[in-house]
Amino acid sequence: MTRDNAKYWYRGISNIIIVLLLTFEYSCAWLKGINILMIRPFENKGNLLVYIIYIVLSILVIRTFDGFNMGVNRISHIIISQWVSMVIVNGITFLENFLMVGYLNELGHILMAYVWLVVVQSITILVVTYCLTKLYRMVFPPLRMLMVYGEHANNLAKKMNSRADKYFIADRIADSESIETIAATMADYDAVVLNDIASDKKNLVLKECYDQKKRVYFTPKISDILVKNADELHLFDTPLYLCRNLGLTASQKFIKRAGDIFISLIGIIITSPLMLFAAIAIKAYDGGPALYKQKRVTIDDREFYIMKFRSMIVDAEKDGKARLAGENDDRITPIGKFIRATRIDELPQFFNVLKGDMSMVGPRPERPEIIKQYVQEIPEFAYRTRVKAGLTGYAQVYGKYNTTNLDKLKLDMIYVERGSILLDIKLILLTFKVIFIKDSTEGLDEGETTATTGNGNK
Repeated sequence: MTRDNAKYWYRGISNIIIVLLLTFEYSCAWLKGINILMIRPFENKGNLLVYIIYIVLSILVIRTFDGFNMGVNRISHIIISQWVSMVIVNGITFLENFLMVGYLNELGHILMAYVWLVVVQSITILVVTYCLTKLYRMVFPPLRMLMVYGEHANNLAKKMNSRADKYFIADRIADSESIETIAATMADYDAVVLNDIASDKKNLVLKECYDQKKRVYFTPKISDILVKNADELHLFDTPLYLCRNLGLTASQKFIKRAGDIFISLIGIIITSPLMLFAAIAIKAYDGGPALYKQKRVTIDDREFYIMKFRSMIVDAEKDGKARLAGENDDRITPIGKFIRATRIDELPQFFNVLKGDMSMVGPRPERPEIIKQYVQEIPEFAYRTRVKAGLTGYAQVYGKYNTTNLDKLKLDMIYVERGSILLDIKLILLTFKVIFIKDSTEGLDEGETTATTGNGNK
């Protein structure tokens, strides 16, 4: 059995163990705390159906939140993904069970059964996932990797080495070396990383990796992303790929807009007490305005004013120069640190979504002056405005606040090219997980005013 097959089986068996344990704990809560409340309690086949529904829901939701990526994501991310998934699944089954019991006076008993279930399942997820992941790392130590790097410096090697459990960059070689030298060097390593190397050299190295059966990682260029979802045509004996570059269909746009209106209205209603509390806290702290408006850019370069809760001191940019927040920015107030970390400062943007300036999902709206600066460095940055700006999105879920503008562009372009209603639903759900992940809110390094370009061969 190959290493990849062994990892596949280990991950699959581990995921089955976790789902079955969670289902067993649910079955205990069902039998002892819920089923007995029904006029005609379920018996064998009825109970089995209840368990199957729970298993199917668990698999679908955990997969959506990337909770099955054991050995891929950090332990903390896996645990958070599984915990959020478990809360959602239990929320759905709580409603289902309450309707099945059918008596309002039994609501307290059902709720108590689920409280205990969440506590027990939380402990199970923490202990079992931690132990299984640690064992995974012992059984499958990181591969020794060779990094082939281009002329533009970036911090990919630092990022990968920060995951010592998964990656080990054992050596580096410049793409300026001959293909023969690179091929001879890579023979001594388990995998190869192509870090922003020239396109012509990348093609040669990729073929060499294929010839040597080497696992290969590479940073995509914009052109790679644009053709990633091309349709394969077999009209002639010459292969053809078709890139439509049309975006969403008219019906998809209608559904997306209807969903934006519905979700933003629900969001405004549900979070209104939280928004009121935030507004009072901000006003009480320094007497300044609770809200602030800032000019941003959305679809087709149309400008609008975004609304946010103020997290910085009044006149944070009194010199008129646009600056993103730094890691330890002294302009951010104590209240501001909290609302930024919890994303509460973003809640007023539900009104922007309702108005139609933004969508629930899309590239993050940037300021006009920052876009002009980025476009001068990377002309393709303008592609982000081919779709409506979003409250959340691909770059917001998979990137960080201080992700370089080139990497943000690549993440946003993946969304532009893959955009669909199902992807929007997935990104909205994943946003709940991001709230609990601290590194997604990391600010810029000291002295930086915008996210670094990280500009290499695009």
